[in-house]
Amino acid sequence: MPSQAMIDDAKAFLKTEPAAGVAGGSIYDHLCKVLHSVLENRSPNPIDTFEDISKSVRSAEPVDRELGEEEVKVAQTQAQLFERSEEVEPERDDDDVDMPLPDLMEIAHHFEYAGIGLGRVETFRINLALKILVSTHNLQDVRFWGKIMGTKKSYIVAEVEFKDGEEEEQEEEEAEANQQEEEEEEEKEEEEDAVPKPDWKQPPKVPKEESTGCNKRVYFVCNEPGSEWVKLPPVDPAEITCARKIKKFFTGDLNAPVVSYPPFPGTEINYLRAQIARISAGTHICPIDYRKFEDGDEDDSMAEGRDECVLNPEYEPLSIEELVDPELRNWVHHVLHILPQGRCKWVNPAVKGEAEDFEDEEEEEEEEGLDEIQEEEGPPLLNPISQDANVDGFPAWSACRSSDLVPQYSIAFIRSNAWPGAYAYGIDKKVENVYIGWGQKYSSENYSPVPPPPVMQEYFADLETTEIPDPTVEEEKALEAMQQEQLEREAEEAEMEDDEDDED
Repeated sequence: MPSQAMIDDAKAFLKTEPAAGVAGGSIYDHLCKVLHSVLENRSPNPIDTFEDISKSVRSAEPVDRELGEEEVKVAQTQAQLFERSEEVEPERDDDDVDMPLPDLMEIAHHFEYAGIGLGRVETFRINLALKILVSTHNLQDVRFWGKIMGTKKSYIVAEVEFKDGEEEEQEEEEAEANQQEEEEEEEKEEEEDAVPKPDWKQPPKVPKEESTGCNKRVYFVCNEPGSEWVKLPPVDPAEITCARKIKKFFTGDLNAPVVSYPPFPGTEINYLRAQIARISAGTHICPIDYRKFEDGDEDDSMAEGRDECVLNPEYEPLSIEELVDPELRNWVHHVLHILPQGRCKWVNPAVKGEAEDFEDEEEEEEEEGLDEIQEEEGPPLLNPISQDANVDGFPAWSACRSSDLVPQYSIAFIRSNAWPGAYAYGIDKKVENVYIGWGQKYSSENYSPVPPPPVMQEYFADLETTEIPDPTVEEEKALEAMQQEQLEREAEEAEMEDDEDDED
């Protein structure tokens, strides 16, 4: 028989409180609650349900833990999403209000049918963050582009379109700031000592597209709903060309350097913008006839050279069977393809404007050969996705319906196999695209960096630069003897000339 001291010691151990930060009370208190539940419910077989009763009692206890510093910052940032402005807006007629904010909750509801989304809580917070973006900028259109994951933080991306004139004013301000920075750099270079300049000349730079092609839309990003929206700069063709050669995960810091080979011309903010342009050009699709060319010309032969398409108000929705057709003939790209040059429309980099003059005639002669560059061509706008190149032997797209059990209420979904995380859905006249992924293109092989170029020659081998071999001892003696004979001969000729002068 255990003594009373042993019983008291065991009871004291069971009443021991857990360490700080651990949820729940002592084991003694938990057993009391479990026994109280058994006696209260009077289940016929309590021994069989004892573990379940213990779990239910445990889950009902409030969790008291200290929040981390990062969690507190996120909570404080997102708290402003639920704050209402004190200013009372004037009453306006709903017909006169052009609301650019989409119904993100309805879009997310449709994507949930295919198991795609970020969860209703985060989606609702993103919807409130988009509302703040609309209230702080004069926008004509805004949509949730998607979310790009990062190793430390992620990026929530919004695709917007400014009203006429608003974007031009911002671009002028940015251009003035950039011009001022360039002038300051030039002044610093002039103050420094002049250094020899190499003969090598950089090839002509491919100009970036202004408000067209890859820069037709403007993008804002933030790390968390409620944090400040940051406008991404226009993308440069050199950034897209380099982004195709590297693979780099995002960190969540827009100012982080992109360490890669070939060297990326910019920081993470430029790399993010380049990847957004690539993903948009390759994955933004819609059903056929959902969009049309602006002038209403439906001739496919005239599609080349078009860079603008608008919603078709006379669009007749396709059936779900047509949208999920394995041949994928009823879906088209409504964003222009990006050429290998890094632009949607090809330009000859050697052709300069009338306002730009060449430095000298030699530079003109060197650039004459660049005029013969072959023009690049890509698929036209509204090109069927069935013509996309396969991905390692698999189709570039996969089509499915949300449910085969109730097909009459199902939704058609299209998934990109080239860019994992890109999806589109279609039902009636509702069509939407979204991307939720790591911002990397699919590849079945392990990534291998581009090999460095061959080493350049230091000089051209010719008679002036070729080293002469050292002479042998015999050759040196023969040369000395020949030089001695030549000196003696010259001395004799000089004496003979002196004797002739004396006789005269």
